[in-house]
Amino acid sequence: MDIKNNIVVIGASAGGLQAMTELVSHLPENINAPVFAVLHLSKDSQPDIILQYLQSNTRLTCRIPVDGESFQKGYFYLAPANCHMMIGKDVIRVNKGPHENRWRPSIDVLFRSAAANYDSNVIGIILTGLLDDGTSGMSAIKRCGGTTIVQEPSEAAFPDMPTNVINNVTVDYRVSIADIAYILEDLFSKPKQPFTNIPPDVKLEAEITERRNFSMENLRQIATHSVFTCPDCGGGLWKINSDDEIHRYRCHTGHVYNEDILLKKQQESLEESVWVSIRMLEERRNLLLTMGKHAEESGKIDHALSYQEKANETTVHIERLKTLLGIVEENEEPKQYG
Repeated sequence: MDIKNNIVVIGASAGGLQAMTELVSHLPENINAPVFAVLHLSKDSQPDIILQYLQSNTRLTCRIPVDGESFQKGYFYLAPANCHMMIGKDVIRVNKGPHENRWRPSIDVLFRSAAANYDSNVIGIILTGLLDDGTSGMSAIKRCGGTTIVQEPSEAAFPDMPTNVINNVTVDYRVSIADIAYILEDLFSKPKQPFTNIPPDVKLEAEITERRNFSMENLRQIATHSVFTCPDCGGGLWKINSDDEIHRYRCHTGHVYNEDILLKKQQESLEESVWVSIRMLEERRNLLLTMGKHAEESGKIDHALSYQEKANETTVHIERLKTLLGIVEENEEPKQYG
């Protein structure tokens, strides 16, 4: 089978370096596919060091790609820190588009681009990690006729990511890392039927992210305007119309959230706003107490008592806000699986 018809994409987060290292150590040097991987890294991380570590444990040639680079079989491409990596037709695209579900690089972005361009010839693999980056991307691969593989959650250091995929996508394989290489070998030995019926929303979303064309016109084709606002930029959020079981929102500047992440971002914004209010009130109370002290020193007892009374009222408001913070944290909707 032609190399361009075999694409392997891998996503991992917490505990992912060890899991990904174990996986690539089992892959043969002559694997009939390029392998692309997103490992969640902080923007200040040094992926070159991680790449060296991976290279010392695999026979594949490991690279951190640059935008516009062609790809070839037997190579392992690790997404750069703080950049999205996408797969176009015969080319790798790298850019600093908006975060998706708080991540850049995003697993969903990589997986969706692969599905949109290589349909049934894509094999998606989700390893250990927290939360659910990769679930929407795996759904896109499945809807485009590709193959989905997840690490057995009970084996994963952090089972959230594989568990979320299992709960939202009918996966083809749920296996230990040690078995994935054998599954890939078997899949590559079988001919695949052409599959060209790419869902329009998958195709357009991939194009929007790759070209960073976040126009209202494009949004209207795949989404419906909602009552929510983007917690990152304040723009209006659009509910993506899709057959996915995952409910997602996209703003006109490109930020993307599923409902769980959107709720968490709202929580963080609310807490930040309340803490700012507490700080401002504490400054006001301290100033009132200082003014009261000065008034008392000047013999203006009535003024001093008035400042003290206002300071006491401010203290009441401060305590109420601190209580509100506790209530908000207690009532935060827990993340559900299953």
